[in-house]
Amino acid sequence: MANLESLLQKCTSLARIKQLQSHLLTSGKFQFYPSLTTKLIELCALSPIADLSHAITLFHQLRKPSTNQWNAVVRGLAQSLQPTQAISWYKTMSKASQKVDALTCSFALKACARALAFSEAMQIHSQIVRFGFGVDVLLQTTLLDVYAKVGDLGFAQKVFDEMSERDIASWNALIAGLAQGSRPTEAIALFKRMSEEEGLKPNEVTVLGALSACSQLGGVKGGEKIHVYIMEEKLDMHVIVCNAVIDMYAKCGFVDKAYWVFKNMKCGKNLITWNTMIMAFAMHGDGGKALELFGEMAKSGVCPDAVSYLAALCACNHAGLVEDGVRLFNSMEVQGVSPNVKHYGTVVDLLGRAGRLQEAYQIIDSMPMFADVVLWQTLLGASKTYGNVEMAEMASRKLVEMGSKGCGDFVLLSNVYAAHERWDDVGRVREAMKRRDVKKIPGFGYIEVDGVIHKFVNGDQSHVKWREIYAKLDEIMLSVKAYGYVAKTNNVLHDIGEEEKENALSYHCEKLAVAFGLISTSEGTPIQRLLVTFICSNIGRRMKLKGLKPL
Repeated sequence: MANLESLLQKCTSLARIKQLQSHLLTSGKFQFYPSLTTKLIELCALSPIADLSHAITLFHQLRKPSTNQWNAVVRGLAQSLQPTQAISWYKTMSKASQKVDALTCSFALKACARALAFSEAMQIHSQIVRFGFGVDVLLQTTLLDVYAKVGDLGFAQKVFDEMSERDIASWNALIAGLAQGSRPTEAIALFKRMSEEEGLKPNEVTVLGALSACSQLGGVKGGEKIHVYIMEEKLDMHVIVCNAVIDMYAKCGFVDKAYWVFKNMKCGKNLITWNTMIMAFAMHGDGGKALELFGEMAKSGVCPDAVSYLAALCACNHAGLVEDGVRLFNSMEVQGVSPNVKHYGTVVDLLGRAGRLQEAYQIIDSMPMFADVVLWQTLLGASKTYGNVEMAEMASRKLVEMGSKGCGDFVLLSNVYAAHERWDDVGRVREAMKRRDVKKIPGFGYIEVDGVIHKFVNGDQSHVKWREIYAKLDEIMLSVKAYGYVAKTNNVLHDIGEEEKENALSYHCEKLAVAFGLISTSEGTPIQRLLVTFICSNIGRRMKLKGLKPL
């Protein structure tokens, strides 16, 4: 037996495993050494030289498979590309009256998490309670993680609250689940509770969830505290942590801090590191720096992938580098990277913003894959910007054929007609919206001040400081008019007066958010996490509002 186990440990290829299997079969020992057979199945199911199909073949040769042998196959399937098969095996195991243990349930739950199988997870949960495994901390953590990943944060929280003992893995699972489930404020609160009240030391997994929450909220102050902790605890030796810090600073509006982290990484940079930093420069409009970094990436020995090219194309798009973008797009196939629909969409947007609508249409027409709704909406938006009625009508027809019911599609076409004073066509679009029960969704904007997120809608007067906000906005509008700003009222309804049209545009949600930021912060404070499109589109770079830092 000892000799056989020694031989098994020396198996470094599937061929060697099959040789040992043949020996066991021909010598009649295959059925009589269950522990050795289990290790053989595990080696086939889980090791770097794994062949899951062969593991299943081995399993089917057993007369009475043990729980451990079932578990080896269920575990292998749970980690495979088809995790739903692990759930099927678990069900078969239960029907075969085979004794299920806590490990079986754990492997099946991990398969549920990967397959996002909510109802199956609930069934296994009920069986865990029935089998008496409910007090197993590791199993409870796995169950918590499943509910978090399938999006039922209520059940995840309930499991967490009912745990008699919590380890760091259980805290990490809920923090990550809340962050990924669009409940970042609760994720940050739990992170603080874990470290301050429970005295647990956050590890590299904990900070990933907390950084993700900060990124969503634009909470740079909280993110900076976590970054300090990461450096003190030397968690920045993990490249995945450094990548998350870079992403957090970029999404909070501090690309310079993101770049500092990038330049001063103690661990090696991977492909995701380069892609994250290139995209950060792209989103902040620094196309030159993004393209420079894209070039450095290749020189450093890291081959750009589809995400790298998308980030570089986004950089060209945001910086208006049309020729660079087209050249980059055309070079993709040569470099062995096939463009996907996102690459095509970015180039269509790039050309559309530049007014090269015919070229944008030709790009869509040349696509080897199906052009989705977003591409035609992009072309429609560009047609509205440049007042091209024919192209707008064509894009609109395509959207109708595709069954799109987005209110923005109708509004953009209506605005094109309104700009050309084709009021009968505007009325026809309105009627079409009524027939299809399409309602215009009001716009809204967010801004963070002193850690509190404030939301504004167009013409909002619900905020306690709305009078001060409106007074500041009136002051801003007077200033921008002195720089030549003229409100574009030709898209607003023709049946209201000119002054009413200007008011409808002046109290846009994003403008209200900017005004609130200006009255609520000291001079020179950057206003983060805000789409200040009215500055970019109407007065360009000719004017800089005091203390305003558009992203």
